[in-house]
Amino acid sequence: MRHLFQFEHRDEPLASPATFSSRLTRNARWAIAVIVVSMLVGMAGYMGFESMGAVDAFANAAMILSGMGPLTPLLTIGGKIFAGLYAIASGLLLFAIAGIILAPVYHRILHRFHVEDQEEPQSAVRKAPARKRKSSR
Repeated sequence: MRHLFQFEHRDEPLASPATFSSRLTRNARWAIAVIVVSMLVGMAGYMGFESMGAVDAFANAAMILSGMGPLTPLLTIGGKIFAGLYAIASGLLLFAIAGIILAPVYHRILHRFHVEDQEEPQSAVRKAPARKRKSSR
């Protein structure tokens, strides 16, 4: 995870398409790993608190994680509390996963704009001619 958000410095040239592709792949793998761990936590919670089977626990965890809501009515107080906390965590996790996946894309866009700004020579930037003031006679 140390290299998850390490990109080239602004003084370095834009990364090659192969490097960019490997960054996208690496971040997508991390995002999938986070999703799998979250699904396992959700399944364990539903199996423990609601005594669901593995398939029902998977379906409920997947529905909560995707923002849809549980499929099966919850019967225990512990299950309801778990489902509420799991839903809150899943909502926040959605933004974290999107950030992990899109970080290389955002960085590439911003880095490209920065590289283009630096490539313009200073002499090419002209000052606007001073406007003549109308005399107020």
